[in-house]
Amino acid sequence: MAQLFDPAVREPSARGDAREADNRPKLLAKSDDSPAAMALPPSPGSSKRFVPRGPAMTVSSILIKVLVPVLAVVGIGFSVYHVMSTRKVTIDSAPPIEPTRSPYTNTVSGAGIIEAETENIAIGSPVAGIVTSVKCKVGDRLKVGDEMFRLDDRQLNADAKAKQASVAAAEAELNRLNAQPRTQQTRVDRAAVDEATAQAADAQDALERTKQLAEKHIAAEQDLLTKQKAFEAAQARLRRAQAQYDLTSEGAWEFDKKVTAANIDQAKANLDMVQTEIDRLSIRAYVAGEVLQVNVRPGEFVGAPANQPLVILGNIQQLHIRVDIDENDIPRFHNEGAAEASLKGHPQEKFPLKFVRVEPYVIPKKSLTGQNTERVDTRVLQVIYSLPPELKNLRVGQQVDVNINVGEASETKPTQKLDPAEKTQRSNMVL
Repeated sequence: MAQLFDPAVREPSARGDAREADNRPKLLAKSDDSPAAMALPPSPGSSKRFVPRGPAMTVSSILIKVLVPVLAVVGIGFSVYHVMSTRKVTIDSAPPIEPTRSPYTNTVSGAGIIEAETENIAIGSPVAGIVTSVKCKVGDRLKVGDEMFRLDDRQLNADAKAKQASVAAAEAELNRLNAQPRTQQTRVDRAAVDEATAQAADAQDALERTKQLAEKHIAAEQDLLTKQKAFEAAQARLRRAQAQYDLTSEGAWEFDKKVTAANIDQAKANLDMVQTEIDRLSIRAYVAGEVLQVNVRPGEFVGAPANQPLVILGNIQQLHIRVDIDENDIPRFHNEGAAEASLKGHPQEKFPLKFVRVEPYVIPKKSLTGQNTERVDTRVLQVIYSLPPELKNLRVGQQVDVNINVGEASETKPTQKLDPAEKTQRSNMVL
């Protein structure tokens, strides 16, 4: 087709012109404006120049060429509008609570917690049991020996009664021994002696008569031997009766009294042991202080040890602050510097602190403040400071921010030079 419409192509042959002349009337019958008429080349001898045209523009092609770019522009505009209208606008505003600021140029800061002067004493139970009564409540001031709560003691009370009976039996046995000799028993034994004496005399008389008869060859020798043995048996019974009488007359043996006295002591010791167990069921205060928390109720079963403090007791007349100094700040810390504290959420109110002591053991950090930069694997040095006694609006367990002045004493000291001999000695110690 390209060769037919190209002007540079050679003229068609005669046979081709004839075929084309035969088909041209049919093609000319179509409208000149139709796509087929526009695509046909001009006939030979026509004055019109053939200009090829493209395909006709349809509705779908118009929509594709016009509507799609418009929709794309609208979509881009809507996307830009949505992004701009929904983006988060950051507005710089003042914090709701002003952070704590240190008044010192060179400072060591730490988180502290308020505690009682005696520290917070966690009261538990020495034995497991059921709580029968609670005698204290939060805010009560207790003296030494005041009962806080009591456990069920019915079984131990029954054991105590049995031990008391054992003590009474041992004491009665000792009294019986001390009351000897018994008069009635002595009379009985004396009668036995008299009876044995008479029997011995009778046996002796029978022996004498038998001897006389034996000398006259009237009694047999066997009868003489029988009488002789009977006399000896009677003599033995007399000696036994006399010994029993003497034993009864002397009273109880001294060693029997000592054994009975030892039994009494043992029975009393067993009773005291049970009484001690009963007393242990009554949980009492060993230090004077105020009840800070009660976590036990009547009828509740408590274990030994309990999973939580049953009562927290402490002397809050003088409050202390336990400050955690990070292990990285330990070399800079010294106790001569001034220190002040401020409450969490109220940094404007500050109060001075007085140094009390340093806990020498560096422990893992337990009191967390919730900050994102806070490490949970760090170790801290705990320093104890005391609060002014006139402060009454503080509570045990509150967290505070503590700033310690380490301006002058924290200056780095020059490193001491070691002589070669000392260096060698320290190297050997390390190896």
